Amino acid sequence: MLSNIRIVLVNTFHPGNIGAAARAMKNMGLTRLYLVSPRDYPSFEASQRASSATDVLADAVVVDKLSQALEGCSLVVGTTARLRTVQWQQLDSRECGELLFDESEQHEVALVFGRERTGLLNEELELCQSLVNIPTSEAYTSLNVASAVQVLSYEIFMASRKGSIKQEREIKDEKDQLATADQNESMYDHFFATMDQLNFFGSKNPEHVMRRIRCLFGRARPTVREVQIMHGLLSVAQGKKDKGKKPE
Repeated sequence: MLSNIRIVLVNTFHPGNIGAAARAMKNMGLTRLYLVSPRDYPSFEASQRASSATDVLADAVVVDKLSQALEGCSLVVGTTARLRTVQWQQLDSRECGELLFDESEQHEVALVFGRERTGLLNEELELCQSLVNIPTSEAYTSLNVASAVQVLSYEIFMASRKGSIKQEREIKDEKDQLATADQNESMYDHFFATMDQLNFFGSKNPEHVMRRIRCLFGRARPTVREVQIMHGLLSVAQGKKDKGKKPE
C-alpha cells in the first residue's frame, strides 16, 4: 500500500528541493515525507515549490537522525549515484519501484535520498538492505534530488497500478514478520559488542567487518524470531546466558 511507503530526505540543503520532492510525491500518490536534519525548514521557498502539495509538507516528520526516520520499517532502500563494490542488493529504478510497492502491502518500507552534493554517507548506507541507482546518460550523470524522487515515485506508482508482483504470504505469528530497521540495529550493536569482547577484530578494521555483517543480514532479511535467536547466540558467546537455556 502506498500509505506504508516513506520518502526520506537526509540533510537536504536547498528548501526548494524539499518542496519539489513533496510535489513529486503527491503526483504519484505518496504522502509520507520524512526529513532528517534539513538545513532550512520550514521555509517559504519549500511551500512555494510544493504548489498544491503543501499538505504533504504540513504532515512531514522532522527528525535528527536517519535511524529515527526508519523505525518500524522492515525494508530500507537507499539511493546512490554510483554502483558500489560492497555487496548490497543493487536495483535499477523499475526493480526498486516494484520491490517497494510489493513489500509495502505487508509492512512499512522506506526509500532514502541523500544530500544534494555528497549523497548518503557510508554509515547511512549501512542502514539500508538494498541500493538503487537511476541510470543516466554518461554525458551528464548528476541528477537533482527532487528529480530522483520524481523518477522513483513514478516507478512505485506504476507498480501499484499493476498490483503486487508476488502473492502476499499469510503470516500468522508476528515473530515471523521481517525484523524492522531498529531491531536489526540492536542486533548489529550486539554483534559488535560480542566480537569486541572476544577480541575477534585483532588487526582487522572493525568498521569493514561490521559492514560485511550488515551486508550479509541485509541480503538475508531476517525475521523477528531469527534476530532473537542471534541475540541468544551472542549472549551465550558473551557468557551472559546459560547454554542449555532456550532462546526466548
